[in-house]
Order: sequence, then C-alpha cells, then structure tokens
Amino acid sequence: MSDLSVALVLHDVAPQTWPDYQPFVEAVDALGSIPITWLVVPDFHHCGSLSGADAFRQMLDNRVDKGDELALHGYFHADDQPAPRTPYDWFMRRVYTWEGEFYSLSEAQALSRLQQGLEVFERYQWPVQGFVAPAWLMSEGTREALRQLPLRYTSDPQNLYRLPEFSAIKAPGLVWSAGSAWRRGLSKVVSDVREQRWQNAPLIRLGLHPVDMRHRFSRDYWLETLKRLIANGRKPVTKSAWLDAN
Repeated sequence: MSDLSVALVLHDVAPQTWPDYQPFVEAVDALGSIPITWLVVPDFHHCGSLSGADAFRQMLDNRVDKGDELALHGYFHADDQPAPRTPYDWFMRRVYTWEGEFYSLSEAQALSRLQQGLEVFERYQWPVQGFVAPAWLMSEGTREALRQLPLRYTSDPQNLYRLPEFSAIKAPGLVWSAGSAWRRGLSKVVSDVREQRWQNAPLIRLGLHPVDMRHRFSRDYWLETLKRLIANGRKPVTKSAWLDAN
C-alpha cells in the first residue's frame, strides 16, 4: 500500500439523501476503482427508515460487493433529548448543530441506540466495523457504551480511534460548511490551507455531506480535490481497510 492514502467518506447516507449523492457517486465511479466509506443512518430524522427502501438497500448491497465500506452513523441523526440547560450545551446543541444525537446520552441510552443500529446492519447482512457519531459529538456515556460493542473504530474530525481502548490515530479530515455562499467560500479557503499543511499526513479524510452536493461550487471542489490527491500519489481507501494496514 502507498504510504499516503485518501478516504472518501459520505456522511448522512439515507434514502432521502441518496438523490443528492447519486450524480457525484457516478462521477467518482467514472474515475475508476475508488472505494467509498458510507456513513449510514438507519432512520434519518425519524422519517427515513430503511425497511421500505428496497432499491436503496440494494444499491448499498451492490456497493459492499464492490468493496465499499458501510459504517453506522447514529440512528436518527437528530437530537431528541431534553432541552439544553447550560450556555455551553445550548451552543453545542442549537448553534454548532441540531443533530448531535449522541451528545447528551447516558451510557444505557447510548448502548441501546447503538445496539439498535447494529441490529439493522445485521438484518441486512452488512458488515460493520465503525461508528461515527452525528457531528462527531459523543457523551462520556457513549464512549463507555462503545467499549462494550464489537466495533473496531470511531472518529472525530482529526483522529480515528481504535476501540475499545480509544487509542488515537492522527487522520485529519477536510469538511465544509456549505449552507450559504459565504460559508462555502470560507470553507474553500480553509480547506486549501489545510490540504497544504497536511501534505505528509498518512491519511486524509474527505468528509462530504448532502448539502455539499446541492451546490456546484462545493460539489466540484470535492471531485477535483479527490482527483488531485490521487494524482499526487495518494491511494484511495476505506477507513477500515486503512486501519487493517496500519
């Protein structure tokens, strides 16, 4: 394996978001054999259950057969806990994101929800090694719950963590805030600086979101960045494959 790698990671994968991603995935497939890590949400925002999405599930079956990775990405991807009580929690749960599903869960709550998610993967015979919390936000209870489950890794924006010990492996990620034109412009500037700074990072993760796909500027950025990193010698990998080799 090349010393330097790149992982293409699609967040918030669900029946509702697949129309956003489909043209981009087709463009990636046209480049050749580039594996993708799909962060799958079992019931996106409480209205995206996989049970009735036969064609979508078949698509994911085909991606697994092709060598892609599916990882568990929350269960609802929605923060349905009682209202925040402190200014810090209010900022994290109402300004930074409204989707920090695992931010305030107790160990028992997190364990139950994680087990429900793993049961969905087992039902559809999808291998699963990783869990990524929505918005990368995890309570201490979530961390304790993860130590009890047969998962190999989790992550935050800058690191992968081997489970159950939570040993950190530096794996920086590029991610955009693409909801408005000024955010997309700022994201491009920040990402360009970080890409230069991380030239020698063993693994760079590209963390894409459905909103990125709704704007040509951000969509083109991700495709061109992927092509550039591969042209510069980075080997495209899934996260689990990279962990297997390192």
